[in-house]
Amino acid sequence: MNNKEGMTLIVKTVARISVWLIILYGIYIVLHGHLTPGGGFAGGVIISLAFLNFMLAYGRNNTSKWLNISLLSDIEASSASLILALGIMGMAFGGGFLANFITKGKLFHLLSAGTIPIYNILIGAKVGMALFVVVWTLAITRIGEEVEG
Repeated sequence: MNNKEGMTLIVKTVARISVWLIILYGIYIVLHGHLTPGGGFAGGVIISLAFLNFMLAYGRNNTSKWLNISLLSDIEASSASLILALGIMGMAFGGGFLANFITKGKLFHLLSAGTIPIYNILIGAKVGMALFVVVWTLAITRIGEEVEG
């Protein structure tokens, strides 16, 4: 990585440690969204902020080396397709679009609430990747700047 780009060594060190903790917290919020406050949207925003934290500390060039942006874009697009497919499966097996067609399990267990945890995971992936890809696109786009030369 280019050490001159981005912020100071202290900020980079804190970001290097905190980005994984923030991602882990985002995954926790996504997976427990049907049991506690949170869910796919909130967890996705937290995961996106972890990537943004890294980009602010290390700069966009180092971020593009660390993250595969096209993979993030593919995850975002495929999660939307999977949400649609799950919704259609709800029509086929549950009686309506996005209807629950999986057993609900036991109350207050991680594998309960039928399809809601699956929707939380897909929405978390969609929101997390989409928000970061939008910020990434804004960071690399330089509209209105004059070209030196």
